Amino acid sequence: MAESTIWWVVAGIAVALELITGTFYLLMLAIGVAAAAIAAHLGADTTTQLVTAAIVGSCTVGGCYLIRSRRPSDAPAESNRDVNLDIGETVQVDGWNADGTATVKYRGAKWTVIGTGDTHGAGPHRVRSVSGSRLVVEKI
Repeated sequence: MAESTIWWVVAGIAVALELITGTFYLLMLAIGVAAAAIAAHLGADTTTQLVTAAIVGSCTVGGCYLIRSRRPSDAPAESNRDVNLDIGETVQVDGWNADGTATVKYRGAKWTVIGTGDTHGAGPHRVRSVSGSRLVVEKI
């Protein structure tokens, strides 16, 4: 069996394992193995093929890691508008309790709200996050 065929089989196995496990970095290593297969097609010796696989695989994994690490992280689910559509909505607070909570009617139900900072005045408030069954609000 030709060396290039062996490299292509290994690349196929790496892709199959990536599909089973969902590990994106295995796909990057499969690119390195495919580069070694191309080097074998071009007539490179075994050492050059191994070095090609190592360098290309390492560079793709490193590049992928750098791109992912520089991307800003998502907001936590309790304060992420993409996860919870209550974030940013307005509620009317009529008065605050002594413990720093209030009860408001929102979406047809009674909710307990918690204020942030100096928000303990009556009036409209914006929902900043949802903590369990409580709305965390700030004064508008």
